[in-house]
Amino acid sequence: MTMTRTARSETIAQTLASLSREGFRLFFPMAAIHAALWPLLWVIVFNFNLPFASSIPPGLWHMHEMIIGTFGAALIGFITTSVPEWTDTKRLQGNALLALAALWAAARVFGLIGVTALDALSAVCDILWLGALVAYLVSISIEKRSTRLSAFVFWITALLLTEIVTRYAFLDIATHADLAQRAARLSGIVFLGILGIALARVTVPVTNLVLDPSEETSPFRPHPGRLNLAPGLVGLLVLAEALGLSDATTGYLFVAAGAAFMDRVAEAFIGKKIIRAEILALVGSSAFAGLGLILIGVAQLGAPISDYAGLHLAFMGGLGLGVLSIFAIAGLRHTGRALGLVRQTRFAMLLLVAASLLRVVPEVWPTALLPSPPYYAVSLVWAAAFLLWLKVYWPFFRELPRTNASSAEVEAR
Repeated sequence: MTMTRTARSETIAQTLASLSREGFRLFFPMAAIHAALWPLLWVIVFNFNLPFASSIPPGLWHMHEMIIGTFGAALIGFITTSVPEWTDTKRLQGNALLALAALWAAARVFGLIGVTALDALSAVCDILWLGALVAYLVSISIEKRSTRLSAFVFWITALLLTEIVTRYAFLDIATHADLAQRAARLSGIVFLGILGIALARVTVPVTNLVLDPSEETSPFRPHPGRLNLAPGLVGLLVLAEALGLSDATTGYLFVAAGAAFMDRVAEAFIGKKIIRAEILALVGSSAFAGLGLILIGVAQLGAPISDYAGLHLAFMGGLGLGVLSIFAIAGLRHTGRALGLVRQTRFAMLLLVAASLLRVVPEVWPTALLPSPPYYAVSLVWAAAFLLWLKVYWPFFRELPRTNASSAEVEAR
């Protein structure tokens, strides 16, 4: 018995050591687990409520936890993995990553049960890890005397500010209910800005790798202005929303920002190789984000559509598929594997698309078959997408680093 416990302890220690070597190994699985379990608990177990929520509306908690919780963990993993690669600096690992994970996880536990008395402590945890990300980016920029990370500094600082405002409103929700709703929604829009610059950084090398697997040439070179058009227009939208401009003004900006994401879709037509799953997934993320923003815009301009349909399309489809795509692509490249998504990963992406459409289509075009969103089915399909991805990639994240592997070997796994 003692030997069994010792062996188990050693296995856990080895797994933790492996996961804490790089940000993506630790935070991508954490984000996937949170993405899968939170909606299941919210819909099926808690029946759209929270056990101890007394003042903050459960729906507002749900929005906050999906944006700052699920997508927040994905952001930590992405930044702590990509920034060292972009800047040729030492990556965060060990206790530094575990400290970020502890802050993030503590806030999620408090958010899961919705204890209002613990909201202040939860707020401190979320604000600390967001502040740590900003400080990390600024310190690297100063060390390298570079402005290359300035866009991420701007957007993550904006996310930190929206979180501070949201948490301030949460503390006196009776007085600041409208402010809390607006700030939480704005944090999601800020995340779309982060998605825009992340896709710009990821899409170009992935497309070039698809076009030339030898990596000897770079045939795909998008115009710099088009590359930054979507996050730039989202930035104007965020400013307009923060200033409280009219629905008509922000409505047109929503449409413009959505159109910029759709321009990314048009730019992705690279010939027959567009049918590669990696390209289609990244294109799909831009398409969902763009269509979602356009839906919100036309709703604010008077169309008989709930803007919640647009929000869910942009957040579930745009952010969700974008996050899952980065999980899949970075999970291969950063574990020394060749680009090439296996059938299970492709199916996971299709499940996520299905969940997003099941959630949104009945609100835009209700039918006798689907008069309203089938929330149970949506939460189950959404959870299955992330859990299936985790099943495929978990062995990769636990193992020692490797330098190369063929796509056939990945497919066999």
